[in-house]
Amino acid sequence: MNDQRLRLDLTALADEVTSVDLRDRTLRTSRRLGIQRAVATSAAALVLIAAAAGTAFAIRPDQSPTPLPADTPSVTASPSPTQSPTPTPSTSADTPGAPPSSSGSSTNTPALQFGKLFYGPAVVTDAETTNLRSWRPGDSPVRLLALPELAAKGNASISPDGRRVAWVESEGTLVVADADGSDRQEMRSDVASSCTPVWSPDGRHLLFIEAKSAGEPGRHGVLDTRSDKRTVAWWTEQPPGCHALWSADGRTIAMAVDIGVTLYATDGTKKRVVPGFSLDGWRSHDIASLSSDGSRIALLRRAPGEESGDIARELWANAVLDTRSGRQVTLPLGGRTLRQVYFQTDGSMVVRVQAGSGYAVLLVDEDGKKISETAEPASLKDMQILAVVD
Repeated sequence: MNDQRLRLDLTALADEVTSVDLRDRTLRTSRRLGIQRAVATSAAALVLIAAAAGTAFAIRPDQSPTPLPADTPSVTASPSPTQSPTPTPSTSADTPGAPPSSSGSSTNTPALQFGKLFYGPAVVTDAETTNLRSWRPGDSPVRLLALPELAAKGNASISPDGRRVAWVESEGTLVVADADGSDRQEMRSDVASSCTPVWSPDGRHLLFIEAKSAGEPGRHGVLDTRSDKRTVAWWTEQPPGCHALWSADGRTIAMAVDIGVTLYATDGTKKRVVPGFSLDGWRSHDIASLSSDGSRIALLRRAPGEESGDIARELWANAVLDTRSGRQVTLPLGGRTLRQVYFQTDGSMVVRVQAGSGYAVLLVDEDGKKISETAEPASLKDMQILAVVD
């Protein structure tokens, strides 16, 4: 009986322990596994979403990069005090040979450039002949044809394309040749050697002055250099001027007359007088360059009491004037002495200034802003500019 009682007690105890312990453990274990599965599933979903989002960002070309966390160092950190950043090359207008600086877009604005400069002797020596030269900033000077020295200094004229040279020899023969001296042609005789023949913008015609038998200037005529008979259209009006300039647009001819400058049409009809000259004020007998539209002129202006000079050609310039108002145009000389000015067809100017024992040339735009500057070769310091050809 005791054995039977013992078996019954043990069985009851086993049933009680099993029903309570297994049920609670099973419930707790089930809840823990459920939570772990839920967390794992959520984490996997987040990884997939992040990967998809990253792919989407990567394939959007206009998407800004995701900001770095606040504790992530930047890849554009400032240099240490012992190391200087590499400077950006300057494009300042004051840097020789540099292109113009601009605060706006320059994609629609062509860059201004120096044309080719032609040189002749600045003074007359005892040499029988002398060579002209040409030079473009960035290149070396080029030796051109040899001319009688008096013609090279006093009346040599460069065609607008730079290919031909016209001059008058001492006996009054008007000659045209290529810039290298080839294809020499005698155009006509009885031409005033004291005055400069001037080319028309198309490079076909030459305005010249006929010489009288006594050597005095005579009629003004326009010679067709390409016609078989060398035909001449004579001006009906005869201004008392000598050296002339022909604007690039073909409409205006400037001439030094009396004490100042007068503008004419191409047939010799008077257009207007440049104001600002008088017997007891400014005077000028020497003009150097006329702008494309005839609105500006570079010349040697003489002050009251200063020597007026003579009929010989003088290409030095100390002023640029507005031909309508007579006002002087301001140039960016940097405190240096102006020596010569030549207009280019785009309205810009090649400005020659004294620089130490030599010269420098500035490229100045139509508004008076310096675009670039370069030193002239030392071999040209004893020469003067005869023309600038685009």
